[in-house]
Amino acid sequence: MSPIVRRRLQHFRANRRGFWSLWIFLIIFFVSLFAEGIANDKPLLVVFEDRLFFPVLETIPETEFGGEFATEAEYRDEFVLELIERKGEIYWPLIHYSYDTINYDLPAAAPSYPTDENWLGTDDQGRDVVARLIYGFRISVLFGLVLTILSSIIGVAAGAVQGYFGGWVDILGQRFIEIWSGLPVLFLLIILSSFVEPNFWWLLLIMLLFSWMGLVGVVRAEFLRGRNLEYVRAARALGMSHRRIMSRHILPNAMVATMTFMPFILSGSITTLTALDFLGFGLPPGSPSLGELLAQGKANLHAPWLGIAGFFVIALQLSLLIFIGEGVRDAFDPRHNA
Repeated sequence: MSPIVRRRLQHFRANRRGFWSLWIFLIIFFVSLFAEGIANDKPLLVVFEDRLFFPVLETIPETEFGGEFATEAEYRDEFVLELIERKGEIYWPLIHYSYDTINYDLPAAAPSYPTDENWLGTDDQGRDVVARLIYGFRISVLFGLVLTILSSIIGVAAGAVQGYFGGWVDILGQRFIEIWSGLPVLFLLIILSSFVEPNFWWLLLIMLLFSWMGLVGVVRAEFLRGRNLEYVRAARALGMSHRRIMSRHILPNAMVATMTFMPFILSGSITTLTALDFLGFGLPPGSPSLGELLAQGKANLHAPWLGIAGFFVIALQLSLLIFIGEGVRDAFDPRHNA
């Protein structure tokens, strides 16, 4: 590890708010990756006649437990539970509901208030709010990470080409970005969603078409400055290819500014997905979505736990990312690395 990297890590640790925010965010995200083992309507483990079954990972027919049907066992059915408990044991996850499981035994009409079984109540379709929050947190972070990584790669490449070659390449690139950034993204989403059913990858592709421009200006400025440095001119005079000069001599300096923007780009991607889900143009209906939960809170003012729970998770998510971004910005501050 080089001395400058060690200094940057030290400065990041010195920013205690950013350092602890990173750990909290990583822990929550790591836990959400195993959402199927935390919130699921299938048992984690079934011990039946000295045999082990893992319903979360495999499809087990009811006949394996002495039932009558060859279809997958309905573990919440009292008849199936009685068959299993007669000759074995069943081990449930912490929350007995998945994000799409409907609770038909509610104490009140949906959306139902919080109970011992549904800790934060249910939404207007009888689905457990805690389960939808866990799955929604995971899908929003994964969407934001994929969108941030792909848009950063495209943006860095476009900015590098514009800044390094300059001239007509730079002028044409700037004019294209001005025209492309002026297109109404929301209207395009409304038009496309009218004849194409949106899904995770389709929505990601549409957002990628317009999100890559965020880093172009920063990278372009670094390459415009770096292409006239003495060691870059010397490498060009020695016959080094443009690709190697860009990747080995100028890009490392440009990545410093890029890294400081990454947490803020991630938070912006998550906010965009939440806003589209809130408006109804995001993920398909039924998907675990924080924006859709906020929309339900707006439509059901008599169930305040919906809006409060969704707002708290989104606020925590974005606050942690902003604090992490501040820590990264301090770590890459050139005044600290002098």
